[in-house]
Amino acid sequence: MSVTSHRTAGTDLPADLPPDAGRAATGIAIVLVAQLMLVLDATVVNVALPRIDTDLGFGPASLSWVLNAYTLAFGGLLLLGGRLGDVRGRLRLFEVGLTLFTVASLLGGLAQTPGQLVAARAAQGVGAALAAPSVLALLTTSAPDEAARNRALALFAAVSSGGASLGLLLGGLVTDVGSWRWTLFINVPIGLVVLVLARRFVTETPRRPGRFDVVGAVTATLGAVSLVWALIGTPDHGWTSPRTLGGFAVGVLLLLALALTETRVAHPMIQPRLLRSRRRVAALAVMALVVGGQLSMFFLVVQYVQGVLGFGPLASGFAFLPLSLGIFTVSRFTPRLMARFGARVLVVAGTLGLTTSFVLLSQVGADSSYAGAVLLPMLLNGLSAGLVFMPVTATALADVEPEHAGAASGLLQTTQQLGSAVGVAVIVSVYAAGAVPGEFLPGAREAFLTSASFTAVALVLAVTMLRPVRARAVAPEPAEVEALAAEAA
Repeated sequence: MSVTSHRTAGTDLPADLPPDAGRAATGIAIVLVAQLMLVLDATVVNVALPRIDTDLGFGPASLSWVLNAYTLAFGGLLLLGGRLGDVRGRLRLFEVGLTLFTVASLLGGLAQTPGQLVAARAAQGVGAALAAPSVLALLTTSAPDEAARNRALALFAAVSSGGASLGLLLGGLVTDVGSWRWTLFINVPIGLVVLVLARRFVTETPRRPGRFDVVGAVTATLGAVSLVWALIGTPDHGWTSPRTLGGFAVGVLLLLALALTETRVAHPMIQPRLLRSRRRVAALAVMALVVGGQLSMFFLVVQYVQGVLGFGPLASGFAFLPLSLGIFTVSRFTPRLMARFGARVLVVAGTLGLTTSFVLLSQVGADSSYAGAVLLPMLLNGLSAGLVFMPVTATALADVEPEHAGAASGLLQTTQQLGSAVGVAVIVSVYAAGAVPGEFLPGAREAFLTSASFTAVALVLAVTMLRPVRARAVAPEPAEVEALAAEAA
């Protein structure tokens, strides 16, 4: 096979690239655009919620379902989406999920009643859950070499972590300039372009033969849905309400049934060996804790800049620009830093920086300014997050067989969604415990420090559990010992 040299002085490009490397790079860019769109939709409507309420007449009790419907469907179906991609073909499932997401975005933008909008948001979540695991799996299997894979993972991490803050900026822009409906309509042309180009530049993955694990699919899906449903309701119903405790109980029982099933079937929904790696389990826990801690940035800081500093929707979006810039800037160098220092060093540094940023934010007051109290912690948070997400993602997906890449991707992203739901539930509960009606600051300090405790625990896990696995010495065979002795004689 012919290859083309691309090495130049002072660059980190490999000496030889496959002849189809350009096509692979284009394919990676296409699926990353889709990932950005899926992530944006988790936050793009946040700053538009007051106008959605005014236009459609939701009322305070039901408005949260504009966000929760998407979160519930997305988080609950990710494991199923990952496994279906392995069995049916990842590109095919990516196209099915993205088509559903795009159509639901159009219907959501046209919604005339609260029920129509919530239904469309739930359909968006289903489409995202089908497409998202295939995005990450296609990235890991499309890269022509290990260096390209790490660069793709760095971009994926940047898009996934920075996309949430970009969603606030985009949502504020289109809401101020046009209408809240454009927070949904904007997905339609992007989705259509990706669908047209994906088949041309992205290669389909082989299907994995074997029977589909129906019991595993049902228990995994309903278990995840039950846990997310219970968590998103805790701010309104409390941690000890029958709704919350019942949701937790059902979720735990279903996941226990899933664990029992997966050890007994020939083609399990989740490969048990994926959870036998100490480093992988630690990486999943770190991801959940960091994502959970980051939710204070979007729940608390948005309220602070709007309620205390008086920012409008667009200005609130721009307030998060340092966070996005920090993530995207660091992600440019993360692959080289990881190659030099290893994943553990980067995750330790990143979680330490995140913890520091939350402690600094806990000091905001009524007389603070954006430049004096928010800008530096926001930038530090972005730079630190950029150090964490790619190494954790790479660690969670390391040594996964190609035929199980979709299941591993679904497991990682389900962990992210559960971490997000836990983060919202805990942070909102802590904030509400000390809140005073009509005021932002009471309760905010404790809530920011709760985020700091999340990332501090992630720091401890990184230090203690992400140590590189040492290769065990293998005793030589007797015949080898005899041969070496004869050679020495």
